[in-house]
Amino acid sequence: MTHKLDAGPETVHWGYFDAELEPLLTIESGETVVISTVSGRPGDMPPAPLVVPEALQEIHAKVPMKLPGHICTGPVAVRGAKAGQVLEVRIKDIGLNYDWGYNRIRPLAGALPDDFDETHLMHVTLDSERMVGTLPWGLELPLKPFFGVMGVAPPTNWGMVSTLPPRRNGGNLDNKELVAGTTLYLPIFQDGAQFSAGDGHGAQGDGEVCVTAIETGLIGTFELHLRDDMSLVWPLAETPTHIITMAFDPDLDTCVTIALRQMIELISTRTGLSKAEAYALCSLAADLRVTQVVNGNKGIHVMFAKEYLVERG
Repeated sequence: MTHKLDAGPETVHWGYFDAELEPLLTIESGETVVISTVSGRPGDMPPAPLVVPEALQEIHAKVPMKLPGHICTGPVAVRGAKAGQVLEVRIKDIGLNYDWGYNRIRPLAGALPDDFDETHLMHVTLDSERMVGTLPWGLELPLKPFFGVMGVAPPTNWGMVSTLPPRRNGGNLDNKELVAGTTLYLPIFQDGAQFSAGDGHGAQGDGEVCVTAIETGLIGTFELHLRDDMSLVWPLAETPTHIITMAFDPDLDTCVTIALRQMIELISTRTGLSKAEAYALCSLAADLRVTQVVNGNKGIHVMFAKEYLVERG
């Protein structure tokens, strides 16, 4: 069965995750939900002839931003989900929700917080047929849309938390590998799991150095599965070719340590190699990438080709 949840004043939460949020929709494990999202504050909106969707205008007028953060659609509960299980999010498809995006630099933010004294806002026209975004000076960039924010409800004792820093419940991962055809695994902290998505990106470089990518609205098709045969501390992802471990912390070196240890453990468990052998294999074949450096908690993801996950003979 396929369910649908469109962004609107009654279906979004702006700026925060909270275990107290009531689910808007409850689905069975293995079912599909199509979620539309919107992005941007009133000051980010484009001039004519680009059109601001009516749903986004209504959200601006009716929905308070409770904490600095993103407009997220959800949450969606999965019946039977329990804390300690894992939510498998199969990203089946991602489409554009409107034909423009924006990018914003602001003082005291980003990887170079002291280098830019004024806000710089630009709008990017998006072509869904050619899948390119045209920058104001005419340069075309290929669109590779993904959701910056995909997450589940946090532990109750966290209370209400901003969507800005990525955490163990997922959230603002900003991992450009999470395009259609990939799978995200999230540790579950609350009954129902309570999945939300937002922060659509048309394209982004690793690092997301000025804080924003091509910020836009997206429509995602997600197939949600409960996994009681897995246990996770941090989010994990899988592409058709690679397995990806992730970590988030204010210190980038700490992120490296956490994500690398996860990959060593994963390789050792799946192949029967010793920890030392797995560590050596990471040095030969794994790629450590800087996910983003601008969201409070920075991110590192380690990519390892699945073809090398061969059991020891």
